[in-house]
Order: sequence, then C-alpha cells, then structure tokens
Amino acid sequence: MSTSLAPSSPRAESSSKLPRAALAAAAAMLVFAGSWALLHRGFYRHDQIVDTPVYQHYGELMADGKVPYRDFAVEYPPGALVPFVLPSLGARQRSAEDYRRRFEFLMVLCGCAAIAGMALVLVGLGAGPVALAGTLAFTALAPLALGPVIQTRFDLLPAALMVGALAAIVHERPKLGLGLLGAGTAVKVFPAVILPLALAYVWRRRGAREAVLAAAVFAVVVGAALLPFVLVAPHGVFHTFDSQLRRPLQIESLGAASLAAAHHVGGVAVQMHASFGSENLTGHAAQALARAQAGVQAAAVLAIWIWFALRPRAPRELVAASAGAVCAFIAFGKVLSPQFLVWLIPLVPLVRGRRGVAASAILAAALVLTQLWFPQHYWDYAARFDPRETWLVLARDVVLVALAIVLVAGSRRMDGAAPGRGSATGQEP
Repeated sequence: MSTSLAPSSPRAESSSKLPRAALAAAAAMLVFAGSWALLHRGFYRHDQIVDTPVYQHYGELMADGKVPYRDFAVEYPPGALVPFVLPSLGARQRSAEDYRRRFEFLMVLCGCAAIAGMALVLVGLGAGPVALAGTLAFTALAPLALGPVIQTRFDLLPAALMVGALAAIVHERPKLGLGLLGAGTAVKVFPAVILPLALAYVWRRRGAREAVLAAAVFAVVVGAALLPFVLVAPHGVFHTFDSQLRRPLQIESLGAASLAAAHHVGGVAVQMHASFGSENLTGHAAQALARAQAGVQAAAVLAIWIWFALRPRAPRELVAASAGAVCAFIAFGKVLSPQFLVWLIPLVPLVRGRRGVAASAILAAALVLTQLWFPQHYWDYAARFDPRETWLVLARDVVLVALAIVLVAGSRRMDGAAPGRGSATGQEP
C-alpha cells in the first residue's frame, strides 16, 4: 500500500520548500555580490558622495573609549553605532580606504541577510519557484539600478532586520519578529512604521495576550539599546532625536522639488541652506511645505494602520501594507535622501499578484531616476537648481507617490491571485 508524500499542513508544506528557497537565496546572494563588485567599475566610480568618513570618525572615537552622546554628538540612534564601530575594531591601519572596505563587507553581509529574509517570507506566502527566483533576482540586481549610494550608507542593516521581522511573523514567530523589528528601529527609526501593522496582525491571529507579549519584546529591545545612553547622557540623546524632528525641508523631498520646479516655471524664489547635515530650502514657503508634508506623512501612515486593523488580514496583506506604509513614510517625508530607497529594495518585490508586478516596475523606475542625478549631478541641483536635475528629482518623488498609491489602493482589483497563491512578481507558483 502506498503512502502519500504530500505535506499534511501549511507548515509542513513550507518546510518542504525550504531547500529550494535556500538554493534560490544562495544564487541571489552571489548575484548581489556580483552587482556590488560592478559598482566599483566604470561610471559608478565617478563623483561619489559618501558618508563613510562620518561613520569612521564615530567608530574611531568609540574604539578609543569615547562614549557616544556624552563625549561627542551623534545624529543617529544608538543601534547605528554598531555598524559604525565594527569596521574600526582590530584595524591595523585607520585609513579611509581600509574602513570603507570593511564597512562595505559588513553591508554585503546585511544584503545577503535581507535576501535570506525575503526567501523565508516568500516560502511563508506559498511562492513557487518562478516567483522565488524572479523576486530575489530583482533585489540582487537592484544595486545596479540605484548606484553606489547603497555601498556607503548603513541602511541595508535596518532593512534586513525589518524583512527578517516580517519573515518571523509570517512563520508564526511573533515575539522573534517583534524583537527583530525592535533591533531595526534601534538602528534607524523607520522600521517602527510597520509596528502597528505587525501588532494588529498578531492580535487578530493569536490573540491579545500574544500581541502584548510581542509588543513587550519590541519595547525591551529598543529600551536595551537606548536606556544606557539615556542614563549616561540624557541631553545628548534628546538632542539627537530633537534635531531630527526639527529638520527643515530637505531639497530632495517632494515639496522642495515642487518649489524648485515652480522656480523654473513661474520664477518662484528658492534658496538653499546647508544645515542638520543636509541641503535644505529656506523661506516661508519652504517652512509651510515642511509642516504640510509632516502632516500628510502622518495622516497617510495612520490611514494605512487603521485600514489594516479594521479586519483580519492574510500574510500577503501584511506584506503589502508594510511596503505601502514604508513607501508613504518616504514619499511624503520632509527629508528624502537617496539611501531611503534602500528600505524598499527587499520589501516591495515581496508584494504578490499583478499589484506586485506594477509595484516592482515602479520601484525600478524610482531607483533609475535617482541614479540619473545622484551622485554625479547632485550639486548641479543642490547648488544651482539645474533644470534637468530639478525635473528628475521631481519625477522620482512623484513616482514614489505613485508607488505608495499602488501598494495601498490597488488591493483586490490588482491582485490577480487568490489569497495564499500567486507570486511576488505576478507569476503563479
């Protein structure tokens, strides 16, 4: 008598797909490493704008025993100190080239971790081999579309932690997921944008007690990163977060790009002023737009939270809502640096059905539009508001708004597959 070999439960079915997912992830990691290597060739090397000297300064101070926030000011959350100091530890020489090489190796590992997290999410969503390969390939090649900015910023670390959190939640490990989300938030605040979505999802599926426990894990992880510095240097920590909240309208944001475009079309006066570690617009119009954008950003993200919490949601809806919330947070923020797009690279391709195809295509367009002016022509825009660069920045920002709309408003009409089926790139399993 024969015995059926079919999996007897969704968890068993997911387990049976893990070897295939592991192979696909390993192949994608190799492609990602190849993409990273190509960023050191040809036109990618020209006129780079890098943040690694700032990170190196922080890292060397910490390696010499200085205490962040107390002995020197830091503009980032405490979790970001880890990727800053690691390349400085055990270094035989403290050259900028050596630090950057070590830092880039750390970011390659973070990119590979993000790919592994994506593979786990896709397994949990029931993606087939074509969807798995296509989705991971998109992320592995994305650095070539965005350019070298991905190499000299630490955003791959919180992005990897965020995707790892989604993977754990999709696989019914909410406390692990919220712990990873807390770690990502301690590194860079944006992963907290999906916290209400994750808690609502856990509450609906596993009950209030499990959601409260998961929230407690999140709070403990964030508190463990923050509390030691609050005790040692409360004013320094407060200054860091207060300065981020008080930042003016950064020139790459939607409002600033709109003002720059109005300057070319209607002669509206615009003026750049460097402050808070970025180039920003000054004047009454810029201040009003900064306040308006902050309000729109808060309203858009809050609307996504409320919409998601109104009824039970499937895992695929959690992924789409998370991508939508993060994209809205980026698109409508008063600060929009090129590295913010790194947050979307391992997240948006996970969205399934026809909506996933559209979203991935729009994200690819946003990445390419960014590289067309950053870094090689950044100062043409920042210092002179060159017309070509102005329209490219505005186009990129409008594309990000369109991406947010597709992610949160396309819903059932654009989802070609039934819940639990389909793929992140629109292919059937």
